[in-house]
Amino acid sequence: MLYNKVEICGVNTSKLPVLSEERKQQLLMIIKNGTDQQKKAARDEMINGNLRLVLSVIQKFAGRGENPDDLFQVGCIGLIKAIDNFDCEKDVKFSTYGVPMIIGEVRRHLRDYNTVKVSRSMRDIAYRAMQIKEELTTRNNREPTIEQIAQELDIPKENVVIALESIVEPISLYEPVFSDGTDTIYVMDQIGSSDDDEKWLSELALKDAVKSLSIREKQILALRYYKGKTQTEVAEEIGISQAQVSRLEKNTLMKIRNAM
Repeated sequence: MLYNKVEICGVNTSKLPVLSEERKQQLLMIIKNGTDQQKKAARDEMINGNLRLVLSVIQKFAGRGENPDDLFQVGCIGLIKAIDNFDCEKDVKFSTYGVPMIIGEVRRHLRDYNTVKVSRSMRDIAYRAMQIKEELTTRNNREPTIEQIAQELDIPKENVVIALESIVEPISLYEPVFSDGTDTIYVMDQIGSSDDDEKWLSELALKDAVKSLSIREKQILALRYYKGKTQTEVAEEIGISQAQVSRLEKNTLMKIRNAM
């Protein structure tokens, strides 16, 4: 399904508005300091102006048999939470804060409908741990460690790990994780083999291939595959168009593949 050409929840996704970073900051300040009427108007504009952000996030969950309308609505809940909890004093772009909030809301929704049954007490610990994680991330402007989360919950860190692992949604080995339009990489392709020598040689070849890349090519790969940013977010951060990012990313991956 092409999300950018259909209606989701009655919204024509091809006509969704886009806000500039300057306008987002203005709206967030109004939401924080304006009158009740100003806050409501600014909040509505902020929500409508970031629906494309929700759309880009739910595309990551395509192909799982989930109803796009349901995912979009859940993603909007995450967006609203991000708007209501965003700290304007932090030197952080709204999208940097909002994307993890939206992803977290979608993942919570998927976990609630997970076919694997998890005890209520274990689920409660996991959800409380995720809530603490969000609070600490907002407070400290960085992701907390398992030890810090466990300390806040006053429980052993092993319990936190077990609880979080118990609600992770299982995925198929045949779920695609990347495609450049020709070759598709699946989860099973990324599972290590028992041949340690082959794995070691592949890692060396990959390191050599990456060394030959330009600074911009390395930056794009780091933002896309290490920080998990969308092509649109990468384009905004490095100051080029999304089409240029797409072309550079494809050419860079082709360079690595040819070098290896």
